[in-house]
Order: sequence, then structure tokens, then C-alpha cells
Amino acid sequence: MRAIDKHLLNALDNYPYSLNETIESLEYALSYDDKNTMAICLMGRIYAEQLLDYEIAKEYFSEALSYNIHALEVYPYYIDTLILNEDFEEAEKLIEFALTVKGLDKVNILFKKAWLKEVLRDFKSAKKVLKEIKLLNCNAGNDSVLEEFNRRIDNKIGKKKKKKTK
Repeated sequence: MRAIDKHLLNALDNYPYSLNETIESLEYALSYDDKNTMAICLMGRIYAEQLLDYEIAKEYFSEALSYNIHALEVYPYYIDTLILNEDFEEAEKLIEFALTVKGLDKVNILFKKAWLKEVLRDFKSAKKVLKEIKLLNCNAGNDSVLEEFNRRIDNKIGKKKKKKTK
């Protein structure tokens, strides 16, 4: 195993429980290869998830994809960051592109698309995406998430209808 891989695995193993060790391992990994997309992605995650600095996180994710457009590990976290930062148009474009990337977990990306539609209060579109997820899903672990998502959207649709009738 290469030294960079050991440092990268150590960083992934420590995240998010030991941020100092994570950062130290990442710095070592990036000193071996400053274009390693997994290390850059993890640095972006630290900025997004721990420091809540979405702008810097976006820079890291964008940098990683500039080195390798097929860096599968980047897309889910980049999309999350865009949605949390309210960069909705950019998130929509990235989701649509991500769905064309070979090898990427399409169901996971579609969950993010449904979440985006929910945030935008486009509940009808969110329901359509959830139906698509139901057709594509081959992982029983996603079933409870799908049920909960459907329930949450249904509750919001119900509340929206009640407001209109008042």
C-alpha cells in the first residue's frame, strides 16, 4: 500500500471524531499528491460539515472535480453543500450532471434531488423523484429513508392544501 493511501485511510478513519488527527493525516496525504480528489473532498467536507464555511468547501469540491470529473466521492457532498448554501440552480445543474456519471449511486443523488425539490417547496416534483427512486432502488437499507421522505412530503402537501382551503 502506498504511503498516501495509508494517510488517506487514516484521515477517513479519524473523521469526524478526531479532527486534529484527520487534518494531520490529510496534510500528509496532500503532501504526497496535492491533486488527490479523495483528500481534497475530505477537506471540503471538513469546511462544510464542521466549520460551516460553505464557500471554502465549494472551492475544495470544485477543485477536486477539476482534477477528475469522475471523482465519485465528491458529488454527494458537493450537492449537499450547494443546497445548504442555497445555491439551488447550481445544485440542480450538478445533480443533473451527476446522474450521467457512470458508477455513481443514482439513488443517493436522486434523494438529494428530492431534498432540493422539498427545500424549494416543489412537493409535486419531489413526489415524482421519490417514485423514480422507488423504481431504481435495489437496496433494502433505502426503504425506510424512502418511506420517511414520502411521509414528510405528504405531510407538507396536506398542510399546504389546508392553508389553501382556509
